[in-house]
This record gives sequence, structure tokens and C-alpha cells, in this order.
Amino acid sequence: MSPQHPTIGSLLRSLRTRRGWTLKQMSEHSGIPLSTLSKVEHDRLTLTYDKLLQLSQRLKLRMSELFAEQDEASEPAVTARRSIGRIDDAIQVSTPNYDYYYLCPELRRKRMIPVLTRVRAKSLEEFGALVHHSGEEYIHVLEGRIEVHTEFYDPVELSAGQGVYIDSNMGHAYVAARGCDEALLLGVCSSADEQLLESLMNQHGTGAATPSARGRRPRQAVASTRTPARPKRAAIKKK
Repeated sequence: MSPQHPTIGSLLRSLRTRRGWTLKQMSEHSGIPLSTLSKVEHDRLTLTYDKLLQLSQRLKLRMSELFAEQDEASEPAVTARRSIGRIDDAIQVSTPNYDYYYLCPELRRKRMIPVLTRVRAKSLEEFGALVHHSGEEYIHVLEGRIEVHTEFYDPVELSAGQGVYIDSNMGHAYVAARGCDEALLLGVCSSADEQLLESLMNQHGTGAATPSARGRRPRQAVASTRTPARPKRAAIKKK
């Protein structure tokens, strides 16, 4: 019977058992010496935060999963869910580079986040540092043209009707291509992290609009001499 308050050692032993690993295999996968793991499992030693972080990264687990007991009577998977992606119900966030419209916000524990994004930044210098977050994403250009900048690849230009699929952990940025004032993208971000939306929101920083502001569009942060293109089917209205 599991103790009421499990120790790090018992949790690691349970994790190793579920994966069918010996201590030696656990050591090889985690990069932590076998003798250290043995002492931790027998509660004679604990792990520093740095070692726990190393363990979670090497085993591709969230830190919270290292401290989660395996629940045999776990909650069943949610099925038959449906949500209509109405722009007026979206969570709207405005940043210097983008206007975001996070769709279907009423669904909880989503494994993918659909988002409409209006791109205003026109160069990587204007955009700033590349962004990173967990998971993968697919971006499809609905209007305009963009340049896709990534950490390990040369920039590529995409026009309406084209898209790109990337590993979101890789630094990336989308900017309007030369001669294009703005672009409209439809993106899907996916991750095993059930807190993906919160992670994405945290990246927007203090300059972002509050996510509770719904039913209205973020104001344009950069004045334009023409009326920005609006999606043909999405009901994004002018003020």
C-alpha cells in the first residue's frame, strides 16, 4: 500500500517500474549515476532541483508528472467534444508583433490550441528574440505573405494557401514579407502539456491584453494607410 505522502524515491521507483526499466537503464536514460538513483529510491538521498529538471527533460516528462502518483482509477478520456470557433468568443491578445484570437476557449484540457493570428512585424529586428514553447505547431497563411524564421533553418517565404509545420521548441518567428503590410494566419499548436494555453499566454508578457476581454477586437498597434485585409469567412469586424 502506497504511503499517504509518497517520497521522491517511491515515485521514481514507481515510474521506473511502469517503464519496465532496471536501475541501470534508468541511469542511462536520465544521465544520473546508478548509485545516486539507488540511494534516492531507498530514501537515503534526495535530488536537487537541477537534477529533477534534468530527469524530467531526459525522460520527456513535465516536472509535475515526476510527482504524480499513478492512479489506476484515472479519469476516463473525454470523448464526443465539440466547440464552434466563433471569433466573438475567442480570447483576444494584442502584442507589438501580433494580434491573437485563441478559439474554442471553453474547452478544458485541450491537446491542441487553434488560433487566428494577425502578423504586423515586418522584420526579425522589429520582432525581437525568437520564441520557444512546448509541442508542435502548424501555421497556414490565409491572407498576405510571411517570412518564417527558425533557429536551425534558413528563412522561407510563404504565400496565401501555403503552410509550415514545425517543432515549437525550436526558436521561431513569423513576420510579414517584404511589401506586405499584414498577414493573417490560422495556426494549431499541439502539446501533451494540458496547460499549453496557459504556457502560450505567459509568453505574451505584460504588454498583452488581458485574456478575459472577449467579444471585442484588439486595436491595431500600427497605423496603416489602407484597410487591413480581413478573413473572408471569419467574422472579424471593424470597429
